Amino acid sequence: MDKRYVLVNDVGTTGVRAVLFDRDANIVHETYAEIPQVFPKPGWTEQDPLLLYEKCVEVTRETLRAAGVGPPHIAAMGIATQRATSLLWDRVSGEPVYNAITWQDTRMSDACEKVNRSPLFRLLHLLGNIYQRVAVLGEGLRRNRLGKLLITAAHFTVTPAQSSAHARWILDNVEGAARRAAARELLFGTVDSWLVWKYTRGAVHATDYSNVSATGMYDPFGMRWSPLLLKPFGLPGGLHLPEIRETSGDFGVTDAFGEPIPIRSVVADQQAALFGEACFEPGSVKCTNGTGSFIDMNTGGEPMASVHRLTPMIAWRIGGKTTYMIEGIISSAGSSVQWLRDNLQIIGDAAESQGLAQSCSDCGGVYLVPAFTGLTAPYWDPYARGTVIGLTRATTREQVVRATLESIAYQCRDVIEAMRGDSGIEVRSIKADGGASRNDFLMQFLADILDIQVERPQMLEATALGAAYLAGMAAGLWKYPDDILGTRKVERVFAPRMDAAAREELYAGWKRAVERARHWA
Repeated sequence: MDKRYVLVNDVGTTGVRAVLFDRDANIVHETYAEIPQVFPKPGWTEQDPLLLYEKCVEVTRETLRAAGVGPPHIAAMGIATQRATSLLWDRVSGEPVYNAITWQDTRMSDACEKVNRSPLFRLLHLLGNIYQRVAVLGEGLRRNRLGKLLITAAHFTVTPAQSSAHARWILDNVEGAARRAAARELLFGTVDSWLVWKYTRGAVHATDYSNVSATGMYDPFGMRWSPLLLKPFGLPGGLHLPEIRETSGDFGVTDAFGEPIPIRSVVADQQAALFGEACFEPGSVKCTNGTGSFIDMNTGGEPMASVHRLTPMIAWRIGGKTTYMIEGIISSAGSSVQWLRDNLQIIGDAAESQGLAQSCSDCGGVYLVPAFTGLTAPYWDPYARGTVIGLTRATTREQVVRATLESIAYQCRDVIEAMRGDSGIEVRSIKADGGASRNDFLMQFLADILDIQVERPQMLEATALGAAYLAGMAAGLWKYPDDILGTRKVERVFAPRMDAAAREELYAGWKRAVERARHWA
């Protein structure tokens, strides 16, 4: 029977979708469902793992039903997931020990700060800074892997977004968890390995290189679980860690939809988007605007050291070859617009924000810093808090909405400036995807404040597309990279048109606003 389709589960922070692609990489059908989030306390963000899996099954069944396609016609399934959201579960029953703690959670801020101030990390920072000063004397000192590791160590801090912090909290705060882990009864995993385990009925406990490099537990320079990063949190502590497999490869078989479907790719959502946007050349950059904004630069076959507190990661590993990237994470992007809709209730839906922002010529001096759960790259300040500054009696609803959208672009510029400093590469264009990239105002302001071209592809769901390509490649449907490059289509290019003086004045105001928001909590 001709297997003409690739099935993808794209599991984000606020929703999950099942997407069916044909052999020309066109979407045949997709189904979306929101994932409820749990907020037990300020700064705490969780999800119900069982409900998350149920939603994946639900939307996948609906997609297959609506498309009239059965498992025998599916060549491969790919799974792309939010990263660093972590959980522990019983290796026999599959019962989660506690809710999944998401990458946005800040409950371990104080514990992470304690680790960062520890003698070990102070020594690391000292040695790294010394090496960094010496490394300016020679290119070779900056380019070897040990040197890159030391330079990164000079600026490295553990953060509450990392999986190691989540696992430690569960072990310390859930009754019996530490005892059960010591007895080797518990499995650790991120969302991808949880779904693979559930889909294969416990036959496969595995993750891929892209996901594991986002946990804060793995050393992308040495390509191993990092004793240095695990030790401060007392991990693994008896936990079963997942096997690490290539991004495009064998992750078992699921019979959750009747007949068997092979799972042929597991990939982190941002790395999937980088692949789906065909960012195959070193120096190519994509910006995914979803719940948060994630800016990633392909750095080729070698990891890059960051002196601006960006994160070196593994993009993917295919056929024994590893591709690396460097990333800046912005935790509040689309979620800021959701805040306008759900909390302030000054817009009815996210799409309304474009027209409101375009209806006023400027923000009237208003800046919104959406540090609802702290600031991420390049600040990494979990104690920052959301700030609206510059309000007057003349401030309008439209200006507050516009300031919210502008804040996304300002944060992107913060990251791009850091990338330029780390890589020495002048970024001349970026590829923007994700749901928030539908907003023409945001895309134009992004081009203006960055002073570079912004490409918007026809298919904004680059994460699902990248996962489909990676799964389809393992099934022999597509060849890398030619087939991927041949199918990418650009819907619109946004060119900068803002005066340079106005651009720098606006950005300077943003930097002042950020300083007001920092170190608040």
